[in-house]
Amino acid sequence: MLESRSTEDLIRIAAAGAGFRLSASVRSTEDLIRIAAAASGKQARLIFTGVGMRSTDDLVRIGAAGKGAVLLEE
Repeated sequence: MLESRSTEDLIRIAAAGAGFRLSASVRSTEDLIRIAAAASGKQARLIFTGVGMRSTDDLVRIGAAGKGAVLLEE
C-alpha cells in the first residue's frame, strides 16, 4: 500500500515517472504539493483521492504544482 510509504519515497517514485493513486486524506497539503511537483513534466499520472474536504485554494495549489499530472477525486 502506497499510503504507508513516506512522503520522500513517494516523491522519488513520482520523479522517476511512475504514476499512482494515493489517498490524500492522510497527507498535508504541502506534502501533496511536493509529490505533485515531482510528477510534473513526467509521463506520470497521479490520482489523489479523498480531497473533497480541502479548500479550493489548496486544490488549486496542488493542481498547479502538478502541471497536468494530477487528477483530484473525492
